[in-house]
Amino acid sequence: MREIVLDTETTGFEPSEGHRIVEIGAVELFNHLPTGKTYHQYINPERAMPKEAFEVHGLGDEFLKDKPLFHSIGRAFLDFIGDAQLVIHNAAFDMKFLNFELERANLPTLPNSRATDTLMIARRKFPGSPASLDALCRRFGIDNSAREKHGALLDSEILAEVYLELVGGRQPDFMLGTAAAAPKQAGPAEHGSDWRPRPRPEPLPVRITEEEAAAHAAFVAKLGDQSIWQKRG
Repeated sequence: MREIVLDTETTGFEPSEGHRIVEIGAVELFNHLPTGKTYHQYINPERAMPKEAFEVHGLGDEFLKDKPLFHSIGRAFLDFIGDAQLVIHNAAFDMKFLNFELERANLPTLPNSRATDTLMIARRKFPGSPASLDALCRRFGIDNSAREKHGALLDSEILAEVYLELVGGRQPDFMLGTAAAAPKQAGPAEHGSDWRPRPRPEPLPVRITEEEAAAHAAFVAKLGDQSIWQKRG
């Protein structure tokens, strides 16, 4: 199963108000393992970068003025994502902007069903708890210290780690050759990387209560000396 973990940076909140995409970053997963393939592209938004957006992204008009327009990179972006499911935090926001840009460039748009929203997954899994990307990094012990400014590729790499935790976590070295069997994608915007999710700096705390541990011990004691749990201590 091929998935693309994706993030965009924009000049504002609403494309209908003239705001545009300035950066796209994406990370490829295959069977929930990173393949090392990424997509990263800065885009000239054809408008001035608002002060508040510059403060968030650190991308200014001088930096963006010689970057390609979306219509010139849109096909390469679609070629990279192919028919993979997209994994996005607050997917409605990014899909709104991507489809605005794709339609404007006379390219096929993306149905909302293509997007898996990690924000919704987190809210269902941890109701009432903060569900921002930073909050989820703290919950799962994921190092996001490099995230001083919002950057699409860095955020998609961090989101890939968060997503894997949300869907059950995995052993980072339990590769079984799966990544090597992943389908290859070619494209001018593709950049190789040796990125892999980092292990937690500290183990997750024990989540069972003392009462649950005692109940389990009592249950195992009733199984007799020949049970596998007794033999393994």
